[in-house]
Amino acid sequence: MDYIFDYDSPLGAITMASDGKALTGLWFNDQKYFAYTLSRDHIKKPLPVFEQTALWLDIYFSGEEPDFEPELALRGSEFRQSVWRVLRTIPYGRTITYGDIARLIAAERGLPHMSAQAVGGAVGHNPISIIVPCHRVVGSDGSLTGYAGGIDKKRRLLELEGI
Repeated sequence: MDYIFDYDSPLGAITMASDGKALTGLWFNDQKYFAYTLSRDHIKKPLPVFEQTALWLDIYFSGEEPDFEPELALRGSEFRQSVWRVLRTIPYGRTITYGDIARLIAAERGLPHMSAQAVGGAVGHNPISIIVPCHRVVGSDGSLTGYAGGIDKKRRLLELEGI
């Protein structure tokens, strides 16, 4: 059974999802791939992980870097999981390119190269926005490209972090 709860952010409504213990989703309500990992059978219910996530988001949206993270359980293929692990290492206030991630994944797998487009697909399907910071991924020239929540939200999240 999956559970959901709502959060009102300065950038718009957010839906959080959980398996009852860990956070499994966090989406802006109008974003691409909204709730794609959420089971059809879900109910709205307050849970401790939603309280922790709301506190994390409150701190984040106040312009500070949270010093904790709610328990996460990301649902996706092995490849997507590997990309999301890299996303989780991007420091607050910093960015990385899709190509950088592709090189890291290629090296991890012992491959001569990896497609930055494949990485972009995995980044775009990140089910836990903001906490798994896909907004910190930029184009090779530093341009703001590809954010499921919309480029305007990506810009505002980066500005919030001082980028």
